[in-house]
Parts: sequence; C-alpha cells; structure tokens
Amino acid sequence: MGQVNLCLKRLFIIFNFFFAIVGGVIIALALVSQLITSAHGGHNLEGRTSGLIVLYIFGSVTMVIAILGAYGAHRESRVALIVFMVCMVIGSLLMLRTGIPAAMVRPQLDILLEERFREVLPLDKASADVQNMADGLQRTFHCCGLFSYEDWEQNIPDSCICSQEEEEEELCQSVGYMYLQQKSVYVQTCFPVIMRFARLGADILLGVAFTLAILALLGLVLSSMLIHQLRPQSPPTVLLSVPAVFSTPPPKYQELHNPPEY
Repeated sequence: MGQVNLCLKRLFIIFNFFFAIVGGVIIALALVSQLITSAHGGHNLEGRTSGLIVLYIFGSVTMVIAILGAYGAHRESRVALIVFMVCMVIGSLLMLRTGIPAAMVRPQLDILLEERFREVLPLDKASADVQNMADGLQRTFHCCGLFSYEDWEQNIPDSCICSQEEEEEELCQSVGYMYLQQKSVYVQTCFPVIMRFARLGADILLGVAFTLAILALLGLVLSSMLIHQLRPQSPPTVLLSVPAVFSTPPPKYQELHNPPEY
C-alpha cells in the first residue's frame, strides 16, 4: 500500500468535520421550520411534512457520509474512501439536479404561490386546515385575509379584529360587516407575510443545494487523491545482468607437427 501525504490526510479529515457541521445545520433548520410552522398553525400545511422529512434525511445522510470519510482517511481504508467517493458523485449529481430547476423557478415563485392561494378563496368556505392556518397567521402577524379582508366575505373572524391600541396606531381600517355593522380590521394582508417566508425558504433551499453540490465535488477530488495514494505499489523490476566476458574458445582440432627423421 502506498504512502499517504500527511497534509492531504489532515485536510480531508478537516473537510469531513466541516461537512458534518453542514449536516447538523440542515437538521437544525428542519427543526426550526417545524417549530415555526407548528406555532403559526401550519402543521397541516400541504407539503410541510414531506419537506421536513427530506431535510431531516439530507442532514442525517450528510453526517453519516462525513463520518465515513473521516474514518476512511484516519484508518487509510480504501474501501471506506471508495464508498465515500461514490456517495460524493451521487450527491453532487442529485444536488445539481435539484438546485438548477429550483433556481430557474425561483423568479416565478410569487406568481405560482398567488395562483395557488387564490384557489382556496373564499376563506370562510375553505377547508378547516386552511382556515386554521389563516387564523394563526392573522393572530401572529396582525393581518387580515390573504389578499383582502373580503377573502372572508361576511364571516370575518375575531383574529382580524384590531385592539384599541392598534386603532390608535392607525394599523386598522373600518369596514362594513353584516348589514351596515362596522368592524375595525387590520389593514395589512397575510399574503405578503407568506411570500416573505416562502422567499426565505426558497433561498435557504437553493443555498443548501448548491453548498452541498460544491462540497460534494470537493470531497470527490480529495477522496480521489487519497485513493490514488493508497493504491498498491508494484514491486520494483529487477534486471539480471549477464557479465559480458568473452574468451576465445580453443580450436576443435590441433595440428601436430613432428619433425622429419633423417
């Protein structure tokens, strides 16, 4: 087995430590999103559960892969590093496959969400989950209706009603309600609040996707270098030299000269 460069080994371990931190941040973001949506009445919001599950899975898998890479570098295990490299290839392709289409749709997010939320109007005839979500938003952010207080038609809920202090701060408007009756409701609508959180969530998703893609490509390069250094070295070639010593062989026949007898 080849000799691993010590600086490269330490750099790879530090990279995986940072990679594990990114996985922990993703899990923390999922937990915060779950708490915020639950507090604001969005626990039954469509797509919330699947989105949170995806974030938890991505964070957990990222931490496991980081631990695998650090173990492979510390133990100089080619098998662990090869598995890590394969995960990096799959991860980078998956993140680019997710991030690029999401980045293309991002400028149209406002239009898409507005069309989707207008489908649930009027709110007084919407499902109980939608009404609970809207009621929670109105109580938390002091808004009324998605696009107008008229989204509730003639059934404006108490969460739209302003207090005396808010009326003095000119945060309210007086509207006709139930046959010439007047109600003081919030001027602000809830859809801008929803869009603010939706843009923030989309930006976080894009940031996570492209950050993981870049980290996966970097991890792919570092793991490839380590695997290359850990490849078995072939034994050195031994050349046998034959001494180039040549001697003149004796003649096959030797002629004998006998002197003549006189």
